[in-house]
Amino acid sequence: MSTSITPAESRHAVELLASRSLIRLVTEIDDNGAIPSRRLAGTLPDLSTHQLRSATDTARAHGLVRGAPGAGLELTDPGMELADLYDALARWARRHSLPAAVCEFSNRIQHVLGLLAPSLTTGNADRPAPLPDARPISAEAEADLARVRTLLIQWLAGNSQVTRAEPGRAA
Repeated sequence: MSTSITPAESRHAVELLASRSLIRLVTEIDDNGAIPSRRLAGTLPDLSTHQLRSATDTARAHGLVRGAPGAGLELTDPGMELADLYDALARWARRHSLPAAVCEFSNRIQHVLGLLAPSLTTGNADRPAPLPDARPISAEAEADLARVRTLLIQWLAGNSQVTRAEPGRAA
């Protein structure tokens, strides 16, 4: 499977999707339902006010969340699909004990996105490249990673607003 994503778009998308605060926001809403705006800080106490505001603004700007009257902040369809993608990335990492046997959910997602990033741009091989400091992965893990890469590419293809640095603005 080839992609038509540029290196700059790939870098932007990976940086956005690997944001710990965005991961926390999307997965919290996915796991527990809409969050009233006034409850964000209490629901995600490990994030600063600035991180919460940034994650919320970013998620809204990229069409991942919306405010639902009477319910609070909820995931849009692309946001729900992103939550599923995050789950798939984390499952792969957990199954293969990467980046470590025990680590945070967001660290697992960040690690897998780091593995996949080099293979997302136009002209790169279909298989993910290992990070320079990463231990080699087995053939089974590599095959599983290729499947997760396909999910990521499909999500990015359906959500091109994430690859644009400034959503809503004409290039």
